[in-house]
Amino acid sequence: MPRRLPEKTRNIERKPRRFGSRYFDPAKTFFQTIPVKENQEIEVVIDDIGSRGDGIARIQGYLIFVPNSRVGERVRVRILSVNGKFAVAEKLA
Repeated sequence: MPRRLPEKTRNIERKPRRFGSRYFDPAKTFFQTIPVKENQEIEVVIDDIGSRGDGIARIQGYLIFVPNSRVGERVRVRILSVNGKFAVAEKLA
């Protein structure tokens, strides 16, 4: 014999579940803007060393990887490639 549901849960139409926030504001973006462009030359300070030994500089929280650099070094770089989360640059002489 099938089990009967309590009166409270009977005959209730289930609404489809919505994912995300009810108060979504499309003006607020989830992605950061990219502060650099390819072939741009800028001066940066190396903050950290990456797992592959490259120096890491940050501009407005955006990562820039600079090969053959050391922590604390102030270098002039040219941006080679730009991705969504990081950029790769080369040291200028």
